[in-house]
Amino acid sequence: MNNIQDEFISTVSHEMRTPLTSIRGFSQTLLNSWDKIDEENKKKFVKIIEEQSNRLINLVENVLTVSKINADKPVFRAVDVNSSIEKVLQMFSQKYKDYKICRSFNNHLPLVRLDEEKFQQVMTNLIDNACKYSDSKKEIEITTSFLNSDYVKISVKDYGVGIKEEDFGKVFDKFIRLENHLTSKTQGNGLGLYITKNLVESMNGYISLASEFEKWTEFSVEFPFYNQEEALKCFQQS
Repeated sequence: MNNIQDEFISTVSHEMRTPLTSIRGFSQTLLNSWDKIDEENKKKFVKIIEEQSNRLINLVENVLTVSKINADKPVFRAVDVNSSIEKVLQMFSQKYKDYKICRSFNNHLPLVRLDEEKFQQVMTNLIDNACKYSDSKKEIEITTSFLNSDYVKISVKDYGVGIKEEDFGKVFDKFIRLENHLTSKTQGNGLGLYITKNLVESMNGYISLASEFEKWTEFSVEFPFYNQEEALKCFQQS
Protein backbone atom coordinates (compact mmCIF):
# COMPACT_ATOMS: atom_id res chain seq x y z
CA MET A 1 0.00 0.00 0.00
CA ASN A 2 2.88 2.36 0.83
CA ASN A 3 4.51 1.60 -2.52
CA ILE A 4 1.25 2.33 -4.35
CA GLN A 5 0.83 5.60 -2.45
CA ASP A 6 4.43 6.64 -3.18
CA GLU A 7 4.01 5.81 -6.87
CA PHE A 8 0.77 7.80 -7.03
CA ILE A 9 2.33 10.87 -5.36
CA SER A 10 5.33 10.64 -7.68
CA THR A 11 3.11 10.47 -10.77
CA VAL A 12 0.91 13.36 -9.61
CA SER A 13 4.00 15.46 -8.95
CA HIS A 14 5.25 14.73 -12.46
CA GLU A 15 1.88 15.59 -14.01
CA MET A 16 1.75 18.88 -12.10
CA ARG A 17 5.28 19.88 -13.05
CA THR A 18 4.53 20.36 -16.76
CA PRO A 19 1.71 22.95 -16.44
CA LEU A 20 3.45 24.69 -13.54
CA THR A 21 6.65 25.01 -15.57
CA SER A 22 4.72 26.49 -18.50
CA ILE A 23 2.84 28.95 -16.27
CA ARG A 24 6.03 30.11 -14.58
CA GLY A 25 8.01 30.33 -17.81
CA PHE A 26 5.51 32.40 -19.78
CA SER A 27 4.70 34.58 -16.74
CA GLN A 28 8.38 35.40 -16.28
CA THR A 29 8.76 36.15 -19.98
CA LEU A 30 5.86 38.59 -19.87
CA LEU A 31 7.09 40.28 -16.71
CA ASN A 32 10.72 40.60 -17.85
CA SER A 33 10.12 41.52 -21.49
CA TRP A 34 6.70 43.15 -21.57
CA ASP A 35 7.79 46.17 -23.66
CA LYS A 36 9.66 44.01 -26.16
CA ILE A 37 6.81 41.60 -26.91
CA ASP A 38 4.23 42.47 -29.56
CA GLU A 39 0.50 42.34 -28.79
CA GLU A 40 -0.09 39.12 -30.73
CA ASN A 41 2.51 37.20 -28.73
CA LYS A 42 1.28 38.70 -25.45
CA LYS A 43 -2.20 37.30 -26.15
CA LYS A 44 -0.66 33.97 -27.19
CA PHE A 45 1.36 33.70 -23.96
CA VAL A 46 -1.62 34.67 -21.77
CA LYS A 47 -3.73 32.06 -23.59
CA ILE A 48 -1.13 29.38 -22.84
CA ILE A 49 -1.09 30.41 -19.17
CA GLU A 50 -4.90 30.13 -19.06
CA GLU A 51 -4.89 26.70 -20.73
CA GLN A 52 -2.20 25.33 -18.41
CA SER A 53 -4.00 26.77 -15.37
CA ASN A 54 -7.19 24.97 -16.42
CA ARG A 55 -5.19 21.79 -16.94
CA LEU A 56 -3.77 22.11 -13.43
CA ILE A 57 -7.19 22.81 -11.87
CA ASN A 58 -8.63 19.76 -13.64
CA LEU A 59 -5.77 17.59 -12.39
CA VAL A 60 -6.19 18.80 -8.79
CA GLU A 61 -9.96 18.18 -8.92
CA ASN A 62 -9.43 14.67 -10.27
CA VAL A 63 -6.76 13.86 -7.69
CA LEU A 64 -9.10 15.02 -4.91
CA THR A 65 -11.83 12.81 -6.38
CA VAL A 66 -9.46 9.82 -6.44
CA SER A 67 -8.48 10.43 -2.81
CA LYS A 68 -12.16 10.46 -1.75
CA ILE A 69 -13.37 7.44 -3.73
CA ASN A 70 -12.81 4.91 -0.94
CA ALA A 71 -13.58 7.28 1.94
CA ASP A 72 -16.71 8.88 0.47
CA LYS A 73 -19.32 6.12 0.66
CA PRO A 74 -22.30 6.26 -1.74
CA VAL A 75 -25.66 7.52 -0.47
CA PHE A 76 -28.14 5.28 -2.25
CA ARG A 77 -31.66 6.22 -3.25
CA ALA A 78 -34.16 5.43 -6.00
CA VAL A 79 -33.12 7.28 -9.17
CA ASP A 80 -34.83 7.77 -12.53
CA VAL A 81 -31.79 7.29 -14.79
CA ASN A 82 -33.38 8.88 -17.88
CA SER A 83 -34.21 12.05 -15.99
CA SER A 84 -30.80 12.11 -14.31
CA ILE A 85 -29.00 11.80 -17.66
CA GLU A 86 -31.09 14.66 -19.07
CA LYS A 87 -29.79 16.90 -16.27
CA VAL A 88 -26.22 16.01 -17.30
CA LEU A 89 -26.97 16.74 -20.96
CA GLN A 90 -28.21 20.21 -20.06
CA MET A 91 -24.70 20.97 -18.79
CA PHE A 92 -23.25 19.92 -22.13
CA SER A 93 -25.65 22.00 -24.22
CA GLN A 94 -23.20 24.91 -24.44
CA LYS A 95 -19.86 23.14 -24.08
CA TYR A 96 -20.57 20.80 -27.01
CA LYS A 97 -23.31 22.72 -28.82
CA ASP A 98 -22.01 21.59 -32.24
CA TYR A 99 -22.45 17.91 -31.36
CA LYS A 100 -25.59 15.93 -32.06
CA ILE A 101 -26.32 13.79 -29.00
CA CYS A 102 -28.99 11.19 -29.76
CA ARG A 103 -31.06 9.62 -27.01
CA SER A 104 -32.56 6.17 -27.15
CA PHE A 105 -34.20 5.79 -23.75
CA ASN A 106 -36.39 2.94 -22.56
CA ASN A 107 -39.22 4.83 -20.91
CA HIS A 108 -40.46 1.77 -19.02
CA LEU A 109 -37.45 1.42 -16.74
CA PRO A 110 -38.12 1.22 -12.99
CA LEU A 111 -36.07 3.26 -10.53
CA VAL A 112 -32.41 2.31 -10.06
CA ARG A 113 -30.42 2.05 -6.81
CA LEU A 114 -27.79 4.80 -7.13
CA ASP A 115 -25.98 7.71 -5.56
CA GLU A 116 -27.29 10.27 -8.06
CA GLU A 117 -24.38 12.69 -7.68
CA LYS A 118 -21.85 9.94 -8.36
CA PHE A 119 -23.95 8.57 -11.22
CA GLN A 120 -24.06 11.99 -12.86
CA GLN A 121 -20.29 12.26 -12.54
CA VAL A 122 -19.98 8.87 -14.28
CA MET A 123 -22.21 10.04 -17.13
CA THR A 124 -20.40 13.38 -17.35
CA ASN A 125 -17.05 11.61 -17.72
CA LEU A 126 -18.34 9.17 -20.36
CA ILE A 127 -20.14 11.80 -22.46
CA ASP A 128 -17.23 14.23 -22.19
CA ASN A 129 -14.86 11.48 -23.34
CA ALA A 130 -17.13 10.60 -26.29
CA CYS A 131 -17.23 14.22 -27.46
CA LYS A 132 -13.51 14.85 -27.00
CA TYR A 133 -12.48 11.84 -29.06
CA SER A 134 -14.91 12.15 -31.95
CA ASP A 135 -15.73 14.65 -34.65
CA SER A 136 -18.59 17.12 -34.06
CA LYS A 137 -20.10 16.03 -37.39
CA LYS A 138 -20.67 12.54 -36.01
CA GLU A 139 -23.37 11.53 -33.56
CA ILE A 140 -23.03 10.55 -29.91
CA GLU A 141 -25.55 7.87 -28.93
CA ILE A 142 -26.83 7.41 -25.37
CA THR A 143 -28.97 4.36 -24.72
CA THR A 144 -30.80 3.10 -21.64
CA SER A 145 -32.26 -0.41 -21.60
CA PHE A 146 -32.99 -3.53 -19.58
CA LEU A 147 -29.97 -5.80 -19.33
CA ASN A 148 -32.28 -8.33 -17.66
CA SER A 149 -34.89 -8.15 -14.91
CA ASP A 150 -32.18 -7.22 -12.37
CA TYR A 151 -30.06 -4.59 -14.09
CA VAL A 152 -30.35 -1.48 -16.23
CA LYS A 153 -27.73 -0.85 -18.91
CA ILE A 154 -26.61 2.64 -19.96
CA SER A 155 -24.36 2.97 -23.01
CA VAL A 156 -22.49 5.91 -24.52
CA LYS A 157 -21.28 5.36 -28.09
CA ASP A 158 -19.21 7.63 -30.30
CA TYR A 159 -17.99 7.28 -33.88
CA GLY A 160 -14.51 8.65 -33.32
CA VAL A 161 -10.93 7.41 -33.13
CA GLY A 162 -11.75 4.06 -31.54
CA ILE A 163 -9.48 1.95 -29.32
CA LYS A 164 -7.22 -0.94 -30.33
CA GLU A 165 -8.21 -4.24 -28.73
CA GLU A 166 -4.75 -4.66 -27.18
CA ASP A 167 -5.30 -1.38 -25.32
CA PHE A 168 -8.64 -2.36 -23.74
CA GLY A 169 -6.92 -3.40 -20.50
CA LYS A 170 -5.12 -0.06 -20.13
CA VAL A 171 -7.94 2.47 -20.45
CA PHE A 172 -9.08 2.24 -16.81
CA ASP A 173 -5.57 2.62 -15.34
CA LYS A 174 -4.40 5.83 -13.65
CA PHE A 175 -2.66 8.44 -15.80
CA ILE A 176 -3.10 6.49 -19.04
CA ARG A 177 -3.81 8.43 -22.25
CA LEU A 178 -3.82 6.37 -25.45
CA GLU A 179 -2.01 7.98 -28.35
CA ASN A 180 -4.11 9.10 -31.32
CA HIS A 181 -4.38 12.17 -33.53
CA LEU A 182 -6.77 13.87 -31.07
CA THR A 183 -4.74 13.32 -27.88
CA SER A 184 -2.57 16.38 -28.43
CA LYS A 185 -5.65 18.54 -29.13
CA THR A 186 -7.59 17.61 -26.00
CA GLN A 187 -6.81 18.33 -22.36
CA GLY A 188 -6.63 15.37 -20.03
CA ASN A 189 -4.57 13.67 -17.37
CA GLY A 190 -5.60 10.04 -17.69
CA LEU A 191 -7.72 9.92 -14.52
CA GLY A 192 -11.23 10.24 -15.93
CA LEU A 193 -11.89 6.60 -16.75
CA TYR A 194 -10.05 5.39 -13.64
CA ILE A 195 -12.39 7.55 -11.54
CA THR A 196 -15.41 6.43 -13.57
CA LYS A 197 -14.68 2.73 -13.06
CA ASN A 198 -14.21 3.17 -9.31
CA LEU A 199 -17.40 5.21 -8.95
CA VAL A 200 -19.38 2.58 -10.88
CA GLU A 201 -18.03 -0.25 -8.72
CA SER A 202 -18.67 1.72 -5.51
CA MET A 203 -22.38 1.66 -6.50
CA ASN A 204 -22.32 -2.13 -7.08
CA GLY A 205 -22.24 -1.63 -10.83
CA TYR A 206 -20.13 -2.83 -13.74
CA ILE A 207 -18.44 -1.03 -16.63
CA SER A 208 -17.42 -2.51 -19.97
CA LEU A 209 -15.86 -1.38 -23.21
CA ALA A 210 -16.37 -2.31 -26.86
CA SER A 211 -14.63 -0.63 -29.77
CA GLU A 212 -13.47 -0.93 -33.36
CA PHE A 213 -10.30 1.03 -33.98
CA GLU A 214 -10.78 4.23 -36.00
CA LYS A 215 -14.54 3.58 -36.23
CA TRP A 216 -16.40 3.63 -32.90
CA THR A 217 -16.20 3.19 -29.12
CA GLU A 218 -18.95 2.23 -26.67
CA PHE A 219 -18.74 2.34 -22.88
CA SER A 220 -21.56 0.61 -20.99
CA VAL A 221 -22.43 0.67 -17.30
CA GLU A 222 -24.83 -1.63 -15.49
CA PHE A 223 -26.63 -1.00 -12.19
CA PRO A 224 -29.19 -2.98 -10.15
CA PHE A 225 -32.79 -1.82 -9.92
CA TYR A 226 -34.06 -0.39 -6.64
CA ASN A 227 -37.10 -2.61 -6.27
CA GLN A 228 -36.84 -6.06 -7.81
CA GLU A 229 -40.60 -6.76 -7.85
CA GLU A 230 -41.29 -3.51 -9.67
CA ALA A 231 -38.37 -4.22 -12.02
CA LEU A 232 -39.72 -7.65 -12.91
CA LYS A 233 -43.16 -6.20 -13.79
CA CYS A 234 -41.62 -3.50 -15.99
CA PHE A 235 -39.32 -6.04 -17.63
CA GLN A 236 -42.27 -8.30 -18.51
CA GLN A 237 -44.29 -5.35 -19.90
CA SER A 238 -41.50 -3.85 -21.99
